[in-house]
Amino acid sequence: MKPWPFAKRGLVAVARVAVAGILGTPIHIVLVLLTLISLATTVVGVGLVLAPLVQLLVRAYADLRRWMAREWSGVDIPRPYRPRPDGAWIGTPKRWLWLVRDPATWRDLLWLVGGAPLGLGFGFGSAILLVYGLQGVILLPVIINLVSGDDTGYGVTWPLNQVSWGSVPFQGALITAGILYAAPWLQWALAKYDQSLLGPTSAAVLTRRVDRLTETRTQVVDAQAAELRRIERDLHDGAQARIVALGMSLGMAEDLVLHDPAAAQQLIAEAREASGLALAELRHLVRGIHPPVLAERGLVGGLRALALTMPVPVVVEGELPGRPPAPVESAVYFAAAEALANVAKHSGARAAWVSLSYLGGALYCSVSDDGVGGAAPGSGSGLAGVERRLAAFDGSLRLDSPPGGPTVLTMELPCVLSSPKTSPFSATG
Repeated sequence: MKPWPFAKRGLVAVARVAVAGILGTPIHIVLVLLTLISLATTVVGVGLVLAPLVQLLVRAYADLRRWMAREWSGVDIPRPYRPRPDGAWIGTPKRWLWLVRDPATWRDLLWLVGGAPLGLGFGFGSAILLVYGLQGVILLPVIINLVSGDDTGYGVTWPLNQVSWGSVPFQGALITAGILYAAPWLQWALAKYDQSLLGPTSAAVLTRRVDRLTETRTQVVDAQAAELRRIERDLHDGAQARIVALGMSLGMAEDLVLHDPAAAQQLIAEAREASGLALAELRHLVRGIHPPVLAERGLVGGLRALALTMPVPVVVEGELPGRPPAPVESAVYFAAAEALANVAKHSGARAAWVSLSYLGGALYCSVSDDGVGGAAPGSGSGLAGVERRLAAFDGSLRLDSPPGGPTVLTMELPCVLSSPKTSPFSATG
């Protein structure tokens, strides 16, 4: 590692640990005292107002520490708090009960109590060691030179412990290098401590996942019912009507075939044309359920065929070690199709890219373009529907679309791929 980037990284980490530890300690102490006072004064009614106000401060400070952990150490800490019930206003018993019944409230208090000595020790320890090491490198040799009159400053011995002054800069350099190396780890350790108490517990994570799956299941049931109604409507108004008309035309031709062969021939020609249109509508309807190209060429091949129909040049790249389950394959295909349709309609892009990969038990599909950016799930672009489609498979969608572009849409779906021996549909194109 080069000296300056190493030193810069260490100095920044020392400063951050000092800010989080030294400056954070009095905040921890004050918030702990305010929390205890607010809870104790509930018996006289003051705590009904004071406790919610103090918890607003505690949670605001906890949110700041979550931001610091994410931005400084890359440690993501989701907010674990339960949603506020209706009518739980500050000053009402309902608001107070909501706070005291939330396990995150007591975990915040435990975090405040433990974080004060931990932060103080990390902050002061790193700062003192850095100053001690630097003064050993810079200040002490200079002082010894001035006091002893020695030109080099390395020939004088300390009268108490008989350690040569020549070792002082060396020791200082070792201490300085050691703390600069350890500071990023101290910063990370503080972030992990915050994560252990400020994040949701495993039980809360499972509860949230169950709630999310319950919500998505309801959405999937509603979407499936709407899809069935659409299929029924398309069949009734399209192919079914044409087939009924076809039967009537053939019946009339049967009556006319003996005494007016020309008219019967005309009706038969019209019936043949109607049968072709009915077949085309049925094929279109089937493609909306499960595109045949997926069964024939797999997901990568299907997306490459889809790319050929787009008005914007699309490059499809993918290498899958197997084949996803058919429902997942279909969901990714239609989600990518919706994303590419948005590229063509709204982005003003000159080119787009689709990338497929499989990592850690999840299928990733990324759709990007060089357009104007500014896409959002709630802007009527259909991304909310894509998100609901993926949520049915416990999948997720991430959108990065700053104004001016580029736009990158990443879909993640956990799944298990079939054996590559039975699925030769991985390709790069």
